[in-house]
Amino acid sequence: MGKVEDFRMQISIPADDEGYVLLQCPKCGEKFKLTPTDIESDEVEDIYCPLCGLTSESFWTDDVFELAQAKILNQFMGNLQKELKALERKTRNSMMQIKAGKYKEEDEIPINSTVDPMEIVQLDCCNRSAKIRYLLSYSGYYCPFCGGLRDGDNES
Repeated sequence: MGKVEDFRMQISIPADDEGYVLLQCPKCGEKFKLTPTDIESDEVEDIYCPLCGLTSESFWTDDVFELAQAKILNQFMGNLQKELKALERKTRNSMMQIKAGKYKEEDEIPINSTVDPMEIVQLDCCNRSAKIRYLLSYSGYYCPFCGGLRDGDNES
């Protein structure tokens, strides 16, 4: 086999018209939106789900994970296919022959910006904003940046 190479990939996650990207809590499934600037900020240590208030290593949606999985599988299988083709050429006139089959690539479905009925809430506690479901904005939610419980427009 050939040498192992570093594999890097980039996935574009589109923002909505106001510049927010969709996130999803892996624990409760709640969807919410933050700006890429806030997500990548060094000042933001953790992100909290506005519904359950829990943190996670990742809040990326299933679409992001599925696209990443397809890209990784296609890259791996493409490299394996190249190696098998080389082995097939080497064994063409020998007693033991290897035949490299064909691999059908996984579809790499791009991520679309979603139009969800969410409201922009101003988070005075952290000087930031987020988009959350209307129901949460009226009934109470956790700040995605500090985890503080907020009751509508007032912090609890």
